[in-house]
Amino acid sequence: MAAAPRAKKVLLKIIILGDSNVGKTSLMNQYCKNYFSKQYKTTIGADTMTKEVVVDARLVTLQIWDTAGQERFQSLGPSFYRGADACVLVYDITEAKTFTNLKGWKEEFLNTAAPRNPEKFPFLLLGNKSDLARRQVSEGQASAWAKEQKQTTIICYETSAKDATNVETAFQALVKAALASDAGAGKDGGGTIPDLDFKQVEAAGATEGGGCCK
Repeated sequence: MAAAPRAKKVLLKIIILGDSNVGKTSLMNQYCKNYFSKQYKTTIGADTMTKEVVVDARLVTLQIWDTAGQERFQSLGPSFYRGADACVLVYDITEAKTFTNLKGWKEEFLNTAAPRNPEKFPFLLLGNKSDLARRQVSEGQASAWAKEQKQTTIICYETSAKDATNVETAFQALVKAALASDAGAGKDGGGTIPDLDFKQVEAAGATEGGGCCK
């Protein structure tokens, strides 16, 4: 009896960007671990998790980087963004400023990561905290923003890291877009683990706690 063909292995590096307290860490925890915590803890520099998924008979290892939203950590961007295959832009639907700041995050990423084909680089736009009633950003605003960008691939979803609404679906869509694109680091090589100087991270600040993040 012939053995079943092995799935082709692929490594994709995904960067999550956005202001502090929009829920980047919570989204990563929910997607990778099906876990949500009400305790907010600021990301220092960056954190990473891996998750394996099978897409179109290919075994895909996702290396997901959750980055700090504070200005004092942005100088570390070149180390974190290098070799990225896709990018997640996160805003809080209850805080209009976090939506306004998306343009800066996107431009900084493209300038620093320097993907091979910036216009075709896959982005995922997530309006997080959809479980909350006090909204300041509409879905229409997000869709209009995405259409105004030069990117041909910006996937839009509203999510809740707290109750997992659209989290799995959104990341699945991004993975498929990244596999179909050759604009990033390369589908068969994937992202690379950056050689970080963690003394820089420690010098940038100490861990902060308190609050709630969805």
